[in-house]
Amino acid sequence: MGGGSAKPGRRKAAPASLRYERRRVRLPRPKERDGGCLFFCLMFLGALVIIVPVAVGAAAWGATVWGEVAAGWPGRGYGLAATVGALVPFALAALIAPLVRINWRRGRARSLGLLAAALPGLLACQALGAVISGVLRPKRRRNWDQVCYSEGHPCWVHVHYPWVWLVGLLVTLAVGALLIAALFRYAGSRAGEAAAN
Repeated sequence: MGGGSAKPGRRKAAPASLRYERRRVRLPRPKERDGGCLFFCLMFLGALVIIVPVAVGAAAWGATVWGEVAAGWPGRGYGLAATVGALVPFALAALIAPLVRINWRRGRARSLGLLAAALPGLLACQALGAVISGVLRPKRRRNWDQVCYSEGHPCWVHVHYPWVWLVGLLVTLAVGALLIAALFRYAGSRAGEAAAN
């Protein structure tokens, strides 16, 4: 047997001159921040701007609206629920219509103007949300205490006006359907005028 390091039955390794050079592998650079975190933070702050005034408004004057204002409203509590239900689709339309038309690439000034035009709709939605959330009973029955049954508070409203939620919901759906039908009719008439010209 020869004095080599090769085991019997195996070929010898190639000499150093025939070996390939090792290539350096470039590691991918870490991605630059694409603004995802900033977008999430802005969305979180936006949600707070929408939700907190509704909760504070419901706590501050929800009982006053349902206890005092509803008593003098035509149709009492049900009339107030119908009025609020009828205003909800218009408030949502006032909020959504300007936001849909925003295009930051076409012009920042125009987009900022449309964003400002959506603020009255946002405030109307928040005010109506405070009135609606002022009638929501606590989730757990053990929280239905004396305060909940005092005049104008949610449990009191549900005792005096047991179907207030249904009236508000039905009126909201009916007015929303009429508003959508009117929008489609208007869009169809504009398309017909454009085709005629």
